[in-house]
Amino acid sequence: MIHQYKNNGYNIVLDVNSGSVHVVDDLVYDIIALYEEHSPQEITAMLCGKYEKDEILEALGEVEQLKNDEVLFTEDIYKDYIIDFKKRPTVVKALCLHIAHDCNLACRYCFAGEGEYHGRRALMSYEVGKKALDFLIANSGSRVNLEVDFFGGEPLMNFDVVKQLVAYGRSQEEAHHKKFRFTLTTNGVLLNDEVMEFVNKEMANVVLSVDGRKEVHDHMRPFRNGSGSYDLIMPKFEKMAESRHQTNYYVRGTFTHYNTDFAADVLSLADRGFKQISVEPVVAPPEEPYALTPEDVPVICEEYDKLAKEMIRREKEGRGFNFFHFMIDLTGGPCVAKRLSGCGSGTEYLAVTPWGDFYPCHQFVGQEEFLMGNVDDGIVRTDIRDEFKLCNVYAKDKCRQCFARFYCSGGCAANAWNFNHSITDAYDIGCDLMRKRVECAIMLKAAQAEIEGE
Repeated sequence: MIHQYKNNGYNIVLDVNSGSVHVVDDLVYDIIALYEEHSPQEITAMLCGKYEKDEILEALGEVEQLKNDEVLFTEDIYKDYIIDFKKRPTVVKALCLHIAHDCNLACRYCFAGEGEYHGRRALMSYEVGKKALDFLIANSGSRVNLEVDFFGGEPLMNFDVVKQLVAYGRSQEEAHHKKFRFTLTTNGVLLNDEVMEFVNKEMANVVLSVDGRKEVHDHMRPFRNGSGSYDLIMPKFEKMAESRHQTNYYVRGTFTHYNTDFAADVLSLADRGFKQISVEPVVAPPEEPYALTPEDVPVICEEYDKLAKEMIRREKEGRGFNFFHFMIDLTGGPCVAKRLSGCGSGTEYLAVTPWGDFYPCHQFVGQEEFLMGNVDDGIVRTDIRDEFKLCNVYAKDKCRQCFARFYCSGGCAANAWNFNHSITDAYDIGCDLMRKRVECAIMLKAAQAEIEGE
């Protein structure tokens, strides 16, 4: 399978099954577009009015060599690999601890309902968190590196328990030959010097929630009394980012129907000195006024192009920054299983509520049909786990002919469920935007190689 496109002056050809990327001239680009459906003689006749015959024949030879080298027009060797997925043993490697089902903000797009997740406000006790970490250790097999994200609501509303659980996790590492990688997601309201010192010592990554421009952020992320939170949190976030030497963190925002010009929000964060930025599309029921619409998609795609070009300009000027959705590894990247099955929700990754219930991920919390078990009894709904084992790019009709399938790994199961009531379907707007992000990301790699003289 081949995907061809032009972006920012580059002719890009992606060989989907091998992952090979080729930046080519106009002649080779045109030949590749005709190659599978026409003979060399037919291609030569079709292009003779546009190019010299000798050039066409030489380029045809180059394309044939690329095919023989298995970096162009390669076969899909992964289809049969997926059959064994249900048989593979389940090893849990990550937990999302809902340390606080409560929040001090009232974000308009919050899928957690101001932290309540369709239920009651609650803070996780140390006892429940300890049992969750014990479950992770016991069900992680021989895996050494384990991940735990402190999530909410707002996890700093339960900071004492966060500190206790980190200490407990550290106390278990040597005895069980494990290494915990703790992360934290915060809205910044309760950030202070004590918290920052602890986070910098213990957290491998920290996510700082901010939506970009002040007017955008304050509209979507107000306090419960309606006042904005931007002026309070931004100095703290700037201090946090600098204290981590501009690495191992993200300022993470959400854009909505109200700010489809979100590139300006990304750049506003870059202008404040942040180097690790993620501004992502909202996922919301279509009846919500802030939800993205199909009509928004072309506008958003233009914004991705605009952002990518500006990132190239800033990189040349020595003012570059990372944008999460444009970060792509063309040389190594995830293993085959990860490329096919995605985030591992419901199998390798679980969410834990304050009272110890297990769900496939944080976006399923509160949907009782996805309640998998609890910290006392373990996973009791193995049928849910087995269903998620089979959630992969070959189980989804919309993925099979999509060039981006090995980069998005089938997309978000929760989004598929919420929009189509099936975890093996796909959220169409999300797919459109993912394809555009992959195109921009590959173009940025081509531009970076050009900047570096490769």
